[in-house]
Amino acid sequence: MAGHGAPDIAPIDCHDLRVAVVAASWHSVVMDGLIAGAQRAFADHKLEAPVVVRVPGVFELPVTAGALAPSYDAVIALGVVIRGGTPHFDYVCNAATDGLTRVSLDHHTPVGFGVLTCDNEQQALDRAGLEGSNEDKGYEAASAALQTAATLKKIRSRGFVG
Repeated sequence: MAGHGAPDIAPIDCHDLRVAVVAASWHSVVMDGLIAGAQRAFADHKLEAPVVVRVPGVFELPVTAGALAPSYDAVIALGVVIRGGTPHFDYVCNAATDGLTRVSLDHHTPVGFGVLTCDNEQQALDRAGLEGSNEDKGYEAASAALQTAATLKKIRSRGFVG
C-alpha cells in the first residue's frame, strides 16, 4: 500500500484560513470521493465553507489554481488521470504536476496535490476515500495544504517557533 509510512499529523484549528478547492470533473465516482475526503479534512481542521470550483479535467487545474492562489491561503487541487494506450497520460500528468508546482512557488501559496495518477480505475477507487478504499487522498491533500498554510502564516507573522 502506498500510504505505508505516512506521517500521523493531528488536525489543527484552521478556522481563520481562506481555502479554495479546484476539482476536475472526469471520473465522477472517484472525484466525489476525493471532494468528500477534502471536506472531512476541512471539518477536522475546523474550516468552514471553502470555495469549490469545478473544471473539465486535470489539465485545467493549474490555470484555475493560479487564478485562485492570490486570494486564498491554500488551494487544493483534486483530479484523476487513468493510464490509457497513448502518451496522453504522461503529458497530462506532467503538465498538471509542473503547473501546480509553479502556482505554489510563484504565489507562495500551498497547493494540495490531490491528483491521482493511476494505471487503472481500481487503483483510483482504492485511493479515493470511498467506502472500502485503502487510502483517502482527498483528505491527505487538503490536510497537507492546511497544515502548510498554517505554518506559512506563522512564518509570515514572525511567530514561527520550530
